[in-house]
Amino acid sequence: MPSPARSRLRLPRGRAADAALASGLFLVVGLGTLRSLIGDREEPWAVTAANWVLIAVACGALYFSSRRPVAAASVAALATAVYYVTSAYDGPLLLAVVVALFLVAAAGRLHAAAVIAALCLIGTALGTFRGNGDVNQVALFMLTGWFVAMITLGGLRHSHLVRARENEERAAAQERLRIARELHDVVGHHLSLINVQSTAALRRLTKDPAAGAEQAAEALGAVKEASREALRELRATLGVLREAGEAAPTAPAPGLDRIGELTDAAGAAGLAVTVHRTGHTGPLPVEADLAAYRIVQESLTNVARHARAARTDIHLDGDGGRLTVTVTDDGRGPAAGPARTGPPGSGITGMRERARALGGDLTAGPAPGGGFTVRATLPLARTTATEGPRR
Repeated sequence: MPSPARSRLRLPRGRAADAALASGLFLVVGLGTLRSLIGDREEPWAVTAANWVLIAVACGALYFSSRRPVAAASVAALATAVYYVTSAYDGPLLLAVVVALFLVAAAGRLHAAAVIAALCLIGTALGTFRGNGDVNQVALFMLTGWFVAMITLGGLRHSHLVRARENEERAAAQERLRIARELHDVVGHHLSLINVQSTAALRRLTKDPAAGAEQAAEALGAVKEASREALRELRATLGVLREAGEAAPTAPAPGLDRIGELTDAAGAAGLAVTVHRTGHTGPLPVEADLAAYRIVQESLTNVARHARAARTDIHLDGDGGRLTVTVTDDGRGPAAGPARTGPPGSGITGMRERARALGGDLTAGPAPGGGFTVRATLPLARTTATEGPRR
């Protein structure tokens, strides 16, 4: 088991990584060129000192590779070309050009990398054809292979980074969509109940202030409970947007174990709700449990908002591999009063997307004997791996 100190080790990033690359490359090239400082002299010391300056320039240019990759590669290639023309000692300075070409291609500048590589090869070929004995045609062919390989690897690296960024953006978009769906479900359900209850209270007080006072008080109590529950769920949902270091949300994700809260709220709004459970309906994987809860919640919201229903039946049927949620009401059409106002919502679309996200499906439409039916099938096997203990 790694020690705590070792587990905290991290590779350098940003400018520290650039400095480490330039320093490491200078060390490797310097070790390969030590014979210019020891042994028999093949050139004046002034020329040797100038060539070491060229080595430092070629390697040091890579410090700027992350910010100016093309400029850094151009400087490294030019310094390397001058070095090999003026130095009597062969060395591995060509590594600076090879690494620079990889970095240019990894930055997505494939055309620039190809141009720099082509210029280097043309210059080397001209020297070879003019009788330079240091590089023959076989070495020139191998050098071409190295350049092509580095540019190809750099291009693959760039493609990998682009795909990783796209995946992160896609995941962020999906998370935003999930949060928006959660907010729609929470706000739409509770505000619909508040609207129904407050409308009923006003109607009772208007018709008979004395006799309707008690009933209006009950309705306003239901409004209070619905608004408090809406605020609690909004805090829990928006908790995922907290920044690092903030306290994590402590509210558990809602599931079918809280379906009684939905039926009680609907009952307070004058809707009789009966829940029928058959087969295996719990405990469920977290995603399926949450989706089933939200589908029931949205269905009851639609009944309270759009249907003149007196009764709703909820059927939960599980066979271990999938859960079928069916919500049927005896509604006779759009509800009268203020609940009808406003643009049409996207509740059914949101429920369908929830089911499809888990690999299931959802259908909604008029029931054969009247009313409206929402039926969702949620597979359980796909989400079992993510099941975890509820807090």
